[in-house]
Amino acid sequence: MDLKQHIRGIPDFPKPGILFYDISPMLAHPRAWHYCTAKMAATVADWEPDVLVGVESRGFLVAAPLALQLGIGFAMLRKKGKLPGDIVGHSYSLEYGDDTVEIQADAIARGNKVVILDDLMATGGTMSAGVELIRKIGGTVSGAACIVELTFLGGRKRMEDLGVSFEALLTYDE
Repeated sequence: MDLKQHIRGIPDFPKPGILFYDISPMLAHPRAWHYCTAKMAATVADWEPDVLVGVESRGFLVAAPLALQLGIGFAMLRKKGKLPGDIVGHSYSLEYGDDTVEIQADAIARGNKVVILDDLMATGGTMSAGVELIRKIGGTVSGAACIVELTFLGGRKRMEDLGVSFEALLTYDE
């Protein structure tokens, strides 16, 4: 199945000059979504994770069903101020400012093998911050994956620089 047929490009969203790769058509197509999650589950299983971490918010749509399918835990990596209870955060720099990601303090046990998932990898800034945060709380990041990778933005290199294996189902070169 050609999953690219189920990805919609939306020009000038969320701002002029950006082409947004929307997975909503795939989510609405049961066979395509099933195919996508089966392929992702096979990739993720090779890393033998204890927990899958989904990056807010479309990463939740990827990680939660895979965790259920693999019979393992799921945790959310969210923007600052979105999680209840005791949290641990990690601040990082973006091209135009700073941001913070957080996870609940008890979401990952020390030594757990973690795979971080998102729908799309662009520059890799948020996913890299997630790797740093998981390591900060004692987890081991055994891999990271997404549905769509925008290869021209260099996110894969950031993962490699952190020593994290990375896989994507689909790549776009421009």
